[in-house]
Amino acid sequence: MTNMTVAQLKKELKSLGNPEKAKLLQGFFKTGKGEYGEGDVFLGVTVPETRRVAKKHHELSLKETEELLQSKIHEERLAAILLLVHHFELAFKEKNEKKQKEIFDFYLSNASRVNNWDLVDLSAPKISGSYLLNRDRKILYKLTNSKSLWEKRIAIISTFEFIRNKEFTDTFAITETLLRDEHDLMHKACGWMLREVGKRDQQALEKFLKKHYKQMPRTMLRYAIERFDEKKRKAYLNSEI
Repeated sequence: MTNMTVAQLKKELKSLGNPEKAKLLQGFFKTGKGEYGEGDVFLGVTVPETRRVAKKHHELSLKETEELLQSKIHEERLAAILLLVHHFELAFKEKNEKKQKEIFDFYLSNASRVNNWDLVDLSAPKISGSYLLNRDRKILYKLTNSKSLWEKRIAIISTFEFIRNKEFTDTFAITETLLRDEHDLMHKACGWMLREVGKRDQQALEKFLKKHYKQMPRTMLRYAIERFDEKKRKAYLNSEI
């Protein structure tokens, strides 16, 4: 019965596949040899369609979700991520701390399968960010120092939930550690989170930038200052602050 449900979900996703869209997505998500998404396989199903299929199968257990998460097909892993978020949000609403911890632990122990930026971005704030909001956040610093690109991205993107709650310390501390990271995906992620801080407190962002902007990768800086007025943006880009 269990496997039939997983099989049904996979079948539904496959029926929605679009080969032309799949080809575009393979390029967009850098699935070529040596690229960050090497070997990732796409069916060409949109996120709203995948979300609809996942919602239909919301009764899948963690064990069944894990089966999906092990798939080489991107949309099947995405469905697993959406199911995890759904179950976590339900546990949060019901104040079921045991279930929240179970999903959080499961999520981090399977981080190697949350292995493209969309999968991280759709799940990290809503699972690890929400779980750690009122708990010890040491684990994020362990992830920040990981060799895994995806664990590092989970660490910084998890802080989005803290930012929404006007807490910026971890975003700044993790970004500081990642300033010299070589990967463009990390530059974009840190810059994006800094921009989100700036939306809520530009003064706090500028205090951080004044200390670090000259050492920042260009992409990270551009993302961080995207909402500044043109004069100020140019001053940062020309190192005139």
